[in-house]
Amino acid sequence: MTSGKRPHVVIVGAGFGGLAAAHGLRNSPVDITLIDKRNHHLFQPLLYQVATAGLSPADIAAPIRAIVRHNANTKVILDRVYGVDTVQQHVILGDHEPVSYDWLVLATGARHSYFGRDEWAPYAPGIKTVEDATAVRRKILLALEKAEIETDKDKRHALLTFVVIGGGPTGVEMAGAIAELARQSVSRDFRSITPYCSKVILIEGGQRLLATFPEELSIKAKAAIEQLGVEVRLGKPVNSVDEHGVTVGDEYIPTDTAVWAAGVKASRAAEWLGIAPDRAGRVPVGPGLNPAGFTNIFVIGDTAACANGSGGTLPGVAPVAKQQGAHVAQSINLALAGRNPKAFRYRNYGSLATIGRNRAVADFGRFKMSGHPAWLLWCVAHIWFLSGFRNRFVVGANWLWNYLTFARGARLITGDVAPDLPSTLTPGPALRQLNI
Repeated sequence: MTSGKRPHVVIVGAGFGGLAAAHGLRNSPVDITLIDKRNHHLFQPLLYQVATAGLSPADIAAPIRAIVRHNANTKVILDRVYGVDTVQQHVILGDHEPVSYDWLVLATGARHSYFGRDEWAPYAPGIKTVEDATAVRRKILLALEKAEIETDKDKRHALLTFVVIGGGPTGVEMAGAIAELARQSVSRDFRSITPYCSKVILIEGGQRLLATFPEELSIKAKAAIEQLGVEVRLGKPVNSVDEHGVTVGDEYIPTDTAVWAAGVKASRAAEWLGIAPDRAGRVPVGPGLNPAGFTNIFVIGDTAACANGSGGTLPGVAPVAKQQGAHVAQSINLALAGRNPKAFRYRNYGSLATIGRNRAVADFGRFKMSGHPAWLLWCVAHIWFLSGFRNRFVVGANWLWNYLTFARGARLITGDVAPDLPSTLTPGPALRQLNI
């Protein structure tokens, strides 16, 4: 896979961390192979807007090959990784020969975690991929379409009840976006759905929303999302989820649309390396982002359990992954120069979470913001970190149009909305009238 003349760096995963590592090594005397099972890099912080018809998938994604096209030392392989042979230093792929490495960077991200209740997944999908987001969008929009013509009061109530499970940033952002979609953007286009027909419920098992933010911002976030009409349920865990509803404590909430935002689990990187993971499936790493016993393997981003210096671990957010990717590139460059690598140090530039139109919270340590100024800052920051000028321009233009008109331009229901008639079915009177 390489010429044998230069060290070979294999990066698995083209998320924020993997691309940051590739970018940092673009001018280094190494050959880089970037492996991902999808051909695009996805800006996951805005994925909930695809799920709520605010943006199209292409607005927040970019082809990996286009992103690294100016990196002369980088090539891309589209394939799934099935394991790592740490003895022979090979990455095992599905459709290609094993790829040898001198340095290996595992930036494979995370997937949904239902805390041992995987049977809930079909009824409360999460959003980690474009496919997830478009499936949730379809579910939400179909519920509204069905409610428009449903005459049974109980069925209509269930169709217009949306439950979001998990009170972290994703859950808060998702609940706020659904409330705006159902109560503002869509209701004007329907004849029997008014802004007061829909109910959005946000469930958090802990005692407050946005638990990683300061308590004063959590209180403001709760007040802001309740102003949008979202019902917030705190302190009671979800006991069950089925196709007809969600049980919280002793209460059963009938709903046709539940969305999971309560937990994630790291990829199988720990299994590949033969290392015991932490409770979230992440690989414990040392100060240099290396797992114990491996000096030429780095694990970063959502896949890594990296100490934060105060007894916990760093959160699985984009800034952490980007800084870790840059650190890995620096460590490899130092090794090439015969120098010792430095310990990773995360610089926290602040945390942002939006609740809806003109509503957001921002934590910069001693300095905190909320309301419209925080929302404007959130918009600017997210547009800035998108990949490519086109995506920045399109997302900015869409947001401006949505802000002025409440319109949601990506309200597309893909796929058939009803199954085809079986060939053996005898048409009823209504069909016979139409000569079907």
